[in-house]
Order: sequence, then structure tokens, then C-alpha cells
Amino acid sequence: MKNTLMPSERLSVVDSLRGFALLGIVLLHNLEHYNIYFKPEFIPSWLQSVDQGVWDTLFFFFGGKSYAIFSLLFGFSFFIQLRNAQKRGDSFKLRFAWRMVLLAMFAQLHAIFYNGDILLLYALVGLFLIPASYLKDKAVLWIAIILLLQPLEWIKFIYAICVPGYQPSPDMYEQYATISIGSTMNDGLWNLIKTNIVEGQLFSFLWQVENGRLLQATGLFYLGMLLGRKEYFVNTADSHIFWKKALKCAAIAFVPLYIINIWCVKLVDSNIMMIPFKIVLPSLMNFSMMAIYVSGFCLLWFKKKDGYRWQKITIPFGRMSLTNYITQSVIGVTLFYGFGFGLYKYTGASVSLVIGVMIFILLLYTSRRWLTSHKQGPLEYIWKKLTWIKLFSKI
Repeated sequence: MKNTLMPSERLSVVDSLRGFALLGIVLLHNLEHYNIYFKPEFIPSWLQSVDQGVWDTLFFFFGGKSYAIFSLLFGFSFFIQLRNAQKRGDSFKLRFAWRMVLLAMFAQLHAIFYNGDILLLYALVGLFLIPASYLKDKAVLWIAIILLLQPLEWIKFIYAICVPGYQPSPDMYEQYATISIGSTMNDGLWNLIKTNIVEGQLFSFLWQVENGRLLQATGLFYLGMLLGRKEYFVNTADSHIFWKKALKCAAIAFVPLYIINIWCVKLVDSNIMMIPFKIVLPSLMNFSMMAIYVSGFCLLWFKKKDGYRWQKITIPFGRMSLTNYITQSVIGVTLFYGFGFGLYKYTGASVSLVIGVMIFILLLYTSRRWLTSHKQGPLEYIWKKLTWIKLFSKI
């Protein structure tokens, strides 16, 4: 294992990338009205066309890609925490499991406001990083590749071909989505909280599982851990070579995946044949574009040695990612949900994009101000303090 990075040193390129990913998530959440997919009918036709262009463009560039970057860097952070603990002589693996329990608590806090929480999935999948940390690099890589190929979807596809008359079962999340989304549109805050604690969490979690994100997140976590082991986020000659190869391979892979996903799917009229097209191809396409973003971002950062000025803008936003992720949801649902200002009734994609940018600017400003006198964001500080409480000093 290399020892280029000192235990206390932060990698600004990772913070910047995390901030960039979170920016994409904020913008998409606002376009979706935080899971209220509603288009006002009174908007003039010319603005509807603009809104559709904004929607398509933002989802092309960020949909599934921002989440993938966020997941990749979660696995990287696990490796950094594990290595730093080992250098101090601390045992971290059981403590990390406790850290995931704490993350699940943050997830529940987040979910009482917003029914699209991702933290609960991360808390569950994060536990799989512990056994993976004992494996050699090649084993971790192969497991990650298999998981990213969505083997369960291919098993269903093969089963459907072998069993005449088989029809895919309806998605379980839909029954909870109906209840949860109805609450976001019509209920007051207290009823919304009661709904989100149960139906909202089930809606969010089951959607993620049934759309392949359980396996995808695990694979991305493992790849992030491998990137940490290889120190590819450190500016070295090996990192330059790796990211150039990654950029080339991802760019070559994206073109056929995009063509197949967009055009060939239109020719498929069988529910059985749609099984691999529905989840596997979009997942792989998003992964390849995510790899283009990360590799290109790192190469530009290393070219400037410590990043371009425009890349550094998102560093404070990324350093306070947990705080900003939850805070942007609280602000967003207050603006769009029925218990608040109910803006979902009046705003199309263009106006929602402007609101999303304003939320980002506000949180970026507060992050910068906060970090001038604090090392971490408030929720990051609480998470760290609870992770290392003396009660668990022996684990």
C-alpha cells in the first residue's frame, strides 16, 4: 500500500468532485419538485418547450451520474478513514459499522421531510465495505464489475425466456409512492412527517432496490475503495496514466451504450425483452458518463497541479456534503410541498432550475462562512463525535 497521502491531509480534488456531484443532485431535485412530478398547465407553449429542453438537458448530464459520483466517493472515504485509523493504531471496522447505524439515523431525520432519501441505502450498503476491505484488489474489482452488470436482472431475463408466459411482477414501490406523493402535495407538515416515516421511506428504498441501485451502489463503493488503495486521486504519474485510460475507455463505451439505450429500446415491444433494457443499459450508460466526468475532472485538476479556479468553487460545498444534502431538502420541500409555499403548482423546469441554483449559491456561501471558523460542517461534526464516543473505545 502506498503512503503518499498523510493521515490528516485532505484531497481537495475529492471535496470538489463531491461538491460538483451534490450540485447536480440539488438541481435535479428542484426540477422534480422533490418527487412531485407536476407540470403546470397554464404555462405558455413556448415556455413549455423551453422547460422540456431544460429537463432533458439536465437529466442527460446529471441524471444517474451525480448519484454515481457521490457513491464512488463514499467508498473512497471509507478507505481513507480506515487507513488513517490503522496508522493511529485504532481498530475501525466495527466502529465503521456503528458509523453506518448513525448514518441510518441521519437518513430517518432526512426522510421525515423528503421521500427521496439515499442515506438509508448508503448505510446498508456501507456495511458491505467491511468484508470487502479484507479482499485483495483483483477480487474487489471483479466483484464490483459483476455487481455493476446487474446480475439479478440478467437472471430474471434468462428465467423469463425459459418459462413461457412469465410476466415481470409489478414494482412494489408504486403503492407507497401513491400515498407518499399525495401527502407531499396536500398534507400539512405533521401528516407529511407521519407519512414519510413509513410510506415515504418504503417508497424511496424499494424504488432504489427495484431499479438496481442496491447492486450498483455496492459496486461503486468497491471501486471507490480501490481508487483509494491505488491513490489515483493523488497527483502522480500513475494517476495520470490511469485517468487517461479511463477517459478513453469510458468515452468509447458511452457511444454504443447511448445508441442502444435510446434507439434500440424503441424497437422492443416485449415486456420480457425490456427487462435488461430497463435497468442494465441505463445503469451502464450512466456509469460510463460518470467515468468521463471523474477522469476528465481529475486530469484537469492535475494539469493545474491544484485545480482550476472554477473547480475549486465547489470545495466548501463538498466538505459539508451531509449538512448540505439534508439542508437543501429541507429548503426545497418547504418551497415546493403543500405544507409550505406549494410552488410545484406554479413552476416549470426553467424556474425550478433557477430556484435550484439559488439554493446552491446560498448553501455554498454559508459553507464558506462556516468553514472559516470550523473544520467540519455541523452534521459532519456530530457524526464524527458520535462515531468516536468512548462507549465504543474498544472496537
